[in-house]
Parts: sequence; structure tokens; C-alpha cells
Amino acid sequence: MKATGVPAIAGARLFEPTLHSDERGFFCRTFDADVVRSAGLDPDAFVQDSVSRSARGVLRGLHLRSGAGEAKLVRCSYGRIFDVVVDLRADSPTYLGRVFLELSGDAQTTLYIPAGCAHGFQTLTATADVSYRIDRRHDPAEDVTIAFDDPELAIPWPLPALSTSPRDREAPSLAEVLRRREK
Repeated sequence: MKATGVPAIAGARLFEPTLHSDERGFFCRTFDADVVRSAGLDPDAFVQDSVSRSARGVLRGLHLRSGAGEAKLVRCSYGRIFDVVVDLRADSPTYLGRVFLELSGDAQTTLYIPAGCAHGFQTLTATADVSYRIDRRHDPAEDVTIAFDDPELAIPWPLPALSTSPRDREAPSLAEVLRRREK
């Protein structure tokens, strides 16, 4: 497994496993505390694992947490997704930077998203499972959502948003979220 930086988002990392493939399929290590530590992260900081399953075209996000934020490791364990990260840390050298990547079950690459960054994805295959390893327990009172279709962000979603949650459909613009933060 190797760790590399993501230049568009300061502190973000990609963890690319070594796949061992044969006629049965593949095996790989998806988390290695030593590799995570060598990338400057505390592997013991993660307190919750979650998984979502989505159908093709489902769009989830853009989500983040207020307060101390929430760092997470995100991996598409099955299928393919178009993944998006937006840096909303005002003191970051990559403030308002965006990264768009494809994560897939074939590659098993994990993306580390620093606290203070918004995250969302769209499912590209019939089904996709996305695994999350999160560094804080969930508190719904800290949930923040930004409009996935905000023209200021101009995210090039590859498919029409065939399904979103009411929370995502009704989300405020980035400008409104930033105004609320300043209060």
C-alpha cells in the first residue's frame, strides 16, 4: 500500500493498495495503521465505520460537519463512483480547491478527506458500496449540506442526478453556508 498527496486539497491523501489477483478474484489490504501513520495521520483517531449502497445516478452530498469538522477515509468497495471534495477550511492554502476522482471497487483506493472539507459522490455503476472510516461520532446537529448543483462550484457531475435525499435537494448554496459560518 502506498500513500500519495492530493495537490488540490491540502492534507488529503490517497491510499492505493497492492492488489493480489488470480483466477479467484483479488485480495488486498484496505487499511494499514503503519502506512496511515507514515502519511502523518493517527490511525487510532478513527472511531466509526459506515457503509452506503447506492444505485446508478444516485448523488449524495455535498456534506460536511460544523464545529471541529470530521475527517474520513472513503473507499468505493464495490462498483464505481465519481467522488468530489471541496476544501472549505478558510486557513487552508487550497481553500475552495476542488478535486474530482473516480473511486472503484476494482482499485480499492482509499481517499483521506481532512476535517473542514465537503464531500459528495455520484454512483456510476448499477450499484456501488462506499465505505467510510470517520474520526468523530455522528452528531446530526452538526450536519451541513451544500447544494450539489451550485453554479459557483460548477461540479461536472457525469450523470443527471437521478436520486437525491430531500436534504441534498433543499441544500443552500455555498455562499449561504459561508455566510452562516461567519455569524
